[in-house]
Amino acid sequence: MNNLRANRVAEQMKKELGDILSRKIKDPRVGFVTVTDVEVTGDLQQAKVFISVLGNEEEKKDTLVGLAKAKGFIRSEIGHRIRLRKTPEITFEFDEALEYGNRIETLLRDLNK
Repeated sequence: MNNLRANRVAEQMKKELGDILSRKIKDPRVGFVTVTDVEVTGDLQQAKVFISVLGNEEEKKDTLVGLAKAKGFIRSEIGHRIRLRKTPEITFEFDEALEYGNRIETLLRDLNK
């Protein structure tokens, strides 16, 4: 039962975060970010936000720094949009699975040439 709620909150957060990151964050360091997944712990205390960022390593690092700086703002926005007793603590991580998939795709394309 608790997992179902965590999944619902995660889905809702994913949707809201997409909107917040694309329309509310004005930090020039934050590039084009896509929220690929959100994992919320069963007690709704922690939320791990998986992102993919267009750009090189430097731009990706800058985006992470910008997001870390904006974390408080992002969290309060989430708090306003989603009715929870306590808004989860948010951490941002790169979605390695997406990177991995892209890398394999590139390798396969190169093999076929």
